[in-house]
Amino acid sequence: MNEDALSALRKAGAIAGEAREIGASMIDEGVSLLEVAEEVESYIISKGAKPAFPVNLSINEVAAHYTPKSRDKLRFANGDVVKIDVGAHVDGYIGDTAMTVEVGTRNWNRLIESSARGLEVALEMIGEGVMLNVVGSAIDRTIRSNGHLPVVNLTGHSMKQYNLHAGISVPNHDDENEVRVPNNSVLAIEPFATDGGGEVKNAKAGNIYRVIRERELRHKAAAEHFQLLKENFGTLPFCERWATDLDPKAATHLRMLVRHGMVLSYPMLVEVAGGKVSQTEHTVIIRDSTVEITTDIS
Repeated sequence: MNEDALSALRKAGAIAGEAREIGASMIDEGVSLLEVAEEVESYIISKGAKPAFPVNLSINEVAAHYTPKSRDKLRFANGDVVKIDVGAHVDGYIGDTAMTVEVGTRNWNRLIESSARGLEVALEMIGEGVMLNVVGSAIDRTIRSNGHLPVVNLTGHSMKQYNLHAGISVPNHDDENEVRVPNNSVLAIEPFATDGGGEVKNAKAGNIYRVIRERELRHKAAAEHFQLLKENFGTLPFCERWATDLDPKAATHLRMLVRHGMVLSYPMLVEVAGGKVSQTEHTVIIRDSTVEITTDIS
């Protein structure tokens, strides 16, 4: 890992961490999700980075993969458990971080604490050569000891330049896959805790997309829009809001591109038993027997 990559990773992580805190501070009863998402994404750009993915604002039983549409009317309500997941990149080098905020009440402090403690334990253990299933086992025990279940089919992930999910998973339980942490790796570690059944299932689309393959398309306008998406977002996720900034008819084009298998539409991930879900996440660089947390700005 060269010094330019390290510098970009550090900058992206710091900006993502700052953006996370700004977004979390805005979450309150009656505030629109759209306002928070746009403010966070604008902040990332103002600091010289780009969003690595649309800000995820996932409420209550929705664990991940919801971002507001361009005319979204949804507002935070009293008692909501909100996961804010933020990504920034500098030249494709990514910082990915998340936290959970409860709106107006204190009924879910312990649940929020469960994912935060799971992350703390993982960060204490992680390092070059460490088996990731052992880390997952420790996350599992920590969350269970606090009275909750880990979400076992959600994981952390390795990241590479312009690649948000680069092949290595960081489990939140012992998945019996004895993969060791390689040197010069970048990992997003993200425990999820729930009072539900401990798994998520796919639900309706959450307004997040990714270009996956190029195909011949007879519809000229949709084909041209696909090229715009490739040029502007490459291999990283994007949302309907961003696509609409490129073309007012983006929603129509996206439906066609998804139907033709050229663009992936991410479904929301919802807890199987309808339980509340919390999430806490940091990005780490593992290099030459050191561990650096890039998204911790405390």
